[in-house]
Amino acid sequence: MSWLFLGALGGALAVIAGAFGAHALAARLEPRELQLWETAARYLMYGSLALMAVGLGRLHGLLRGIDAAGWCLLLGSVIFSGTVFGLALGGPRLLGAVTPIGGLLMILGFLLFAWAALKP
Repeated sequence: MSWLFLGALGGALAVIAGAFGAHALAARLEPRELQLWETAARYLMYGSLALMAVGLGRLHGLLRGIDAAGWCLLLGSVIFSGTVFGLALGGPRLLGAVTPIGGLLMILGFLLFAWAALKP
């Protein structure tokens, strides 16, 4: 899995989403929904930057747990940001019950990355 590629792609999507929110959705969404959209784009960027760090860590020999960290960060970013984007666009409130799963996966991904970084 190319974590650098996925991170860079996610970063591009985060910038596109942020620009789309600021320009195309600003007049169409209520302030609360626009805030949700911005939060989703921001966390997509955080996850994407972390995936690029995972890719760089893998290149530098941080192997123990690094792929698990990448998977957790990827899935967490998709679930968290995807559900928050959906809520911003008026999706079912049930999405709000799924959002914390994405957040927990992102936290786990960061913790697994920290563990891999302790490799002697």
